[in-house]
Amino acid sequence: MALENASLVTEFILMGLTNRPDLQIPLFLLFLVMYVIATLGNLALIMLIILNSHLHTPMYFFLLNLSCIDLFYCSVITPKMLMNFVLKKNVISYEGCMAQFYFFAFFAISECYVLTTMAYDRYVAICNPLLYNIVMSPKLCSYLMMGTYLMGFSGAMIHTGCILRLTFCDKNTINHYFCDILPLLQISCTSTYVNEIELFIVAGKDIIVPTVIIFTSYGFILSSILKISSTAGMSKAFSTCSSHIIALCLFFGSCTFMYLKPSSVESMDQGKISSVFYNIVVPLMNPLIYSLRNKDVKIAIKKTITKGKF
Repeated sequence: MALENASLVTEFILMGLTNRPDLQIPLFLLFLVMYVIATLGNLALIMLIILNSHLHTPMYFFLLNLSCIDLFYCSVITPKMLMNFVLKKNVISYEGCMAQFYFFAFFAISECYVLTTMAYDRYVAICNPLLYNIVMSPKLCSYLMMGTYLMGFSGAMIHTGCILRLTFCDKNTINHYFCDILPLLQISCTSTYVNEIELFIVAGKDIIVPTVIIFTSYGFILSSILKISSTAGMSKAFSTCSSHIIALCLFFGSCTFMYLKPSSVESMDQGKISSVFYNIVVPLMNPLIYSLRNKDVKIAIKKTITKGKF
């Protein structure tokens, strides 16, 4: 007995980032380099944190999870994106498309909440340093990460479940370089009203709530920084916070532009560019922003090289 919501389409064609032939090879090389750097950067950070005991702290525990999420996150999207630049017709099966979308949603939502957790960790460390070890106990850190992945799992299940209820008839060309929710809604031959309401509520919750918590935390952090009497200390703190805030604005800003505005063909073309930031640029930047400018990580790199662990 066939399922009532079974799709008539068995495969989709991904249009890719651009149709201009003169840009295919340059963009392929650009994004290949970015993907390799992002992969190696996150892998190196994961190994550094695991191999160096002095990095076994709450801050680096969260950073380890962020790097793992970024590593898998960009690997779900970028390889298929690269194929668009070298293949005349980039085909993905219906099952493969649904799987790609599920894992994309899982890692994207998980990233929202791990960034929120990291902002809270920095708030406690800077605003309540004497209570830091008590508040950020191993038990609480574990619960926070369990909550992060639970939010990712539940959000991805809701989004994917709503996509699976749709039927795709004649149209099978997705105006994107991966299986994302908005271009899939555009080619559905059944009503997408429920999906649009679900997207607005669930995506809005996963973007707005973390954003409010993160920027509230950084507001308190900046307030504490202004009380620092040392000019050098204030400058260093501002430098660190500003780089974090830039990365957060790129991620949440591009997500908001993509998912919390009315969709159209024009906005979808703009959204493809916007999605490059949260799919590729942010996973590339996170290891640089959260680690390489950090004194503890630089010490860990020197120790690891000296011991010959790499």
